[in-house]
Amino acid sequence: MVENTSSKKVDSFQKRKNKEEMKTQLITFALMIVFTLIAFGIVVGELMPKMFVIPTILILAFVQVAFQLYYFMHLKNAGHEMPANMMYGGMWAALLTVSGLVLLVWW
Repeated sequence: MVENTSSKKVDSFQKRKNKEEMKTQLITFALMIVFTLIAFGIVVGELMPKMFVIPTILILAFVQVAFQLYYFMHLKNAGHEMPANMMYGGMWAALLTVSGLVLLVWW
């Protein structure tokens, strides 16, 4: 019986690709846990002046949202351009709405 070697090559390639993807997701997950612990430590330990705590936590939260979108929601993969564009459009609309409301309230 003739073996289909091309499918074995594809399987090997897919296994290697899946292994690399899992490694990336585990590293990202570990970084998100570290960012959470840093934010918790800043608040509990009172390591920074209160004026810098909220911006620092917001920056860490923004990085975590980016990790969630790109690595766990797979927006970095090919074929996800339309959902990514829709999400970016929604974020842009939300930013414009909040900016407009802030401008109306504090003007």
